Amino acid sequence: MAISQVEVFLVEVPFAKSFALGSGAVGASGGTGDVIYVKVTTDEGAVGWGEQRALPSWSYETRDTIISVLARNLAPLVLGTSPFAVEAYHQAASQVLSPSVSNGFPFARAALDLALHDAAGQLAGVPISDLLGGAVTDALPLCSAVGVASPQEMATRVLESSAFHAYKLKVGGDPAADAARVLACAEVAGGKPIWLDANQSYRPSDVGGLLRRIGDVPGLACLEQPVPSTNWGAMARLRERLDVPLAIDEGSFTASDLARTITLGAADMVVVKVCKSGGLRQALKTAAVAQAHGVEVLSSGLTDTGIGFVAALHLFSQLDLALPAELNGPELLAELYVEGLQITDGVAQVPTGPGLGVTVDEDRIRGLATEITVVRARA
Repeated sequence: MAISQVEVFLVEVPFAKSFALGSGAVGASGGTGDVIYVKVTTDEGAVGWGEQRALPSWSYETRDTIISVLARNLAPLVLGTSPFAVEAYHQAASQVLSPSVSNGFPFARAALDLALHDAAGQLAGVPISDLLGGAVTDALPLCSAVGVASPQEMATRVLESSAFHAYKLKVGGDPAADAARVLACAEVAGGKPIWLDANQSYRPSDVGGLLRRIGDVPGLACLEQPVPSTNWGAMARLRERLDVPLAIDEGSFTASDLARTITLGAADMVVVKVCKSGGLRQALKTAAVAQAHGVEVLSSGLTDTGIGFVAALHLFSQLDLALPAELNGPELLAELYVEGLQITDGVAQVPTGPGLGVTVDEDRIRGLATEITVVRARA
C-alpha cells in the first residue's frame, strides 16, 4: 500500500457569483480562481484526491508556491509510505518546512493531507469521518456567504439565499457604510443568525462605532477578526468591552496560535478552516484546544470546490458548531468537479462512501489543468 506517485494540477475554476472581502476581491462572476488539486496513487492502484485554493490576498501562499512546495518538498516525503501514515507525514513536513511561529505552508500541506485521507479511506472501505473518529451528525446546515457590496446588492443576495440557515456578512472597515449594509440585510434575514466578518479591515477605534449603529439588529451572533491578525492586544481589549462575541480567524491558524489567543483573552470563538490548519487532523487539534477552554468553534472554508468542501463536511460532522457551517464553494463557484454531493434546502449531507465518498471528475480536472506536475517514486 505504498504511495508510488503524486500528481499536482493547476485549474482556473470559474466563479458563479462575485465575492469580495474587507481585504479585497476573492472572485468575480465570469472570472476564475486558482485551485491546486493533488492526486496520490499507490502501488496497488488506490487513489486519493486533495485540493487547496490559492488566495494570497487572504494568506501568503500563491499558486506557484503551493505547486512548488508540493512537488519539491512534500511529495517526496510520502512516496514509498502508507496513506495511513498521516502523522508521520506532518512530522516530516515540519522538519523540512519549519512551522516557525505558526505553521509552514499550511495550504500546500493540507492539499496532500486530504489526498492521504481519501486514499486511506478508500483502502479501508470507510468514509474520512470514520478515520477521524466518526460523525455525530449525518448532515450540516449551511451559512450563506454575502460579500461586500452596496446595501441593496447584499440584501438581494440574502433574499436569494433564503434556504440557508444563517448569513455571514462581509464588512469593509467603514462603520457608517457597513452599518447600512448590515441593517439592509437584517431587514430581509428573517431573524436568522448574522455572522459579521471584517477580515482585518477595521481600526480598533472604529469597531465600537459600527456596533453602536447595529446593536439592535436581531440575530447578531458574532464579529469575526475586525483588526489585523497580528494585533492580539487590540483583540483582547475589544473582547473586554464589546457585548457581541468576538471570533478570531486570520489571527489563529494552529492549535498553538489558539492557545496563545486564549492566554491573552482575545477571543470568544475561533474559526476553523482545513486550509489554514494544514490538514484535517491539525484542524481537530485546534478544535480540541477550543473545546477544552470553552471557546466556541465556527466552521469555514475558502471557496473550496467539491473535494475540499466534502473533506470539511467529514471534519465538521463530529464537532459542536456554534453556527451553521460557512462552506461557500457550492454557493459561489460555477463548477465543483465532483459527483454525488447532496445539498437540499441549505443542508449538506455528509457522504458515507469510502474516503471522500464522492466521485472526482478526473477527466474534467485533467482537461482544464493549465499545469500538471508528476512526482514518482524511484524504481
